[in-house]
Amino acid sequence: MRTARRYLASEIYRSSAVVLMALVGLFTFFALIEELDNVGTQFTLLNLFYMQALALPTRLYDLLPIGLLIGAILALAGLAQRNELVILRVSGVSGMKLLIMLWIVTIPLVIGAFLLSEVITPAAEIKTSEASMTLLGKSDGSRLNSGYWFKETDANQGKRIINISTLKTNGDVSGVTLYEFRKGQKLAAFSYAEHGHFTNGTLVLRQLTETQIDATSVSALADAKKPDAPLTYIKTLPSRVVKTSLTPERLIARILTPERMSIIDLLDYIDYLKSNKLQTERQVVALWRKMAYPFTLLVMITIAAPIGFMQTRRGGVGSKVFIGILLGVGFFMLNQLALNVGMLSKWAPWVTALIPNLGALALALGSLILMENQHNVRRFNQTRWPWSKSAA
Repeated sequence: MRTARRYLASEIYRSSAVVLMALVGLFTFFALIEELDNVGTQFTLLNLFYMQALALPTRLYDLLPIGLLIGAILALAGLAQRNELVILRVSGVSGMKLLIMLWIVTIPLVIGAFLLSEVITPAAEIKTSEASMTLLGKSDGSRLNSGYWFKETDANQGKRIINISTLKTNGDVSGVTLYEFRKGQKLAAFSYAEHGHFTNGTLVLRQLTETQIDATSVSALADAKKPDAPLTYIKTLPSRVVKTSLTPERLIARILTPERMSIIDLLDYIDYLKSNKLQTERQVVALWRKMAYPFTLLVMITIAAPIGFMQTRRGGVGSKVFIGILLGVGFFMLNQLALNVGMLSKWAPWVTALIPNLGALALALGSLILMENQHNVRRFNQTRWPWSKSAA
């Protein structure tokens, strides 16, 4: 049994590696062509190759489930065509035992996928964002035309809203607008700084213009009389230190899609959003989807099992691979559809993340069980409806 498992593992790993190399190379080639318009004096061709190299872990993360599905189908179909699966079946290995062997074979891939998801991909995404900000002056992410917006509670239990025009590397920012509110959501101060830096729980603002608004300004203006003293005070400061809950990691989390973050960073960002009474639905769903990602590989190998086992005498490798591609693309589309519909319909996060996987797993297991018991099903049908045999 151990020899058979090692042989299955070598065949699946080799086929999956070839498929993944082809898919990653194809998508990288298309991305290179798409980004050629950005090549110029500041963004050189070497910079383009560097950016695409940083994007390789993310592409591998996205394509690993489909690559495993197609590679496993290709390997199992090849074994079936060479009658090697027949030898295993004749030696007493049932379809369910073969499936368990495939699950065991997938465990190293699950561990590798977890490391890819939690260590390599987040680090590569951060490097990509930093390189994009440095080389292109922009970064992919949830940036509005007015910049990035953050909300938090200050030490006096008031509210603070921070608008940042540009995020740079290592916690540096530029074009910082700071709105400070008293209790009751009354504006207390308005500040603008050319540059800033986040470090050690503080925001250091430089070249600052600050406008202080008197606490009695609302009542003074309501009287429609000329105030005895100015209601606003404008001053220019070389620097100012503001205590904040924002960190460079949370700034980076703002520009990354939640699925690209590690679980630890995602939990930290969710905690920040909850503490400031901001929406967390998208991040919570992403957390569930990240935890379900290694399980997706087991689902893919389960889908590949009945496709690879069927029609063992006829072969049909090409048709099986084609079915695998259709199922992989269909599963990806179903996953995205579940995400969008779940967000709109306010489904529970675990439902949005797990229903596509559980549904695909149930269908694959049902197909495998039917294949295993097709003779019993045929005999049952002939016993219950004897005219079907004569009609046949």
